[in-house]
Amino acid sequence: MKIPFVATARLLLRPLTVDVAERIVSRTRLDEDLWAEGYPQDGDVRGCGGFLRGVAERGDPGVFRAYEIRLSDSGVAVGGIGFHGPPDEVGVVTVGYGLVPGARGKGYASEALRALLETARVAGVAGVKGDADLDNPASHRVMEAAGMRCVAEADGLRHFYVGF
Repeated sequence: MKIPFVATARLLLRPLTVDVAERIVSRTRLDEDLWAEGYPQDGDVRGCGGFLRGVAERGDPGVFRAYEIRLSDSGVAVGGIGFHGPPDEVGVVTVGYGLVPGARGKGYASEALRALLETARVAGVAGVKGDADLDNPASHRVMEAAGMRCVAEADGLRHFYVGF
């Protein structure tokens, strides 16, 4: 299944294929892979590992997959964003994201998250949830800027949600 790129004003969210995700997990870059310094990060490797396990267990997830966050002007990958899997039994998906240090503080994460939330809404989910460590106010601001609201704090995490 060919999933199209998701475009924003400054970014392209590139849907990952198994081949690209395997390269990210192994941190093996080909000439065609334009990666910013520091990419992939540990979170990208974990997210791609989860994507690969999900494909092996359930098949292609359609839009509910991992994406690279690329700068549209250069095509350079500066981070990752994606769903932890398909919607649960009540139609809710979980999202995660991360950027290399050099790309932080520019609004890219919120821009990417807004685009991914719209992808989820169009796909018919009931809502999207995410969480961040209590000591990560930057990530809290990202989710709030994308329209998610804090709904709980527990076990060292702040939990966010947006319903459709």
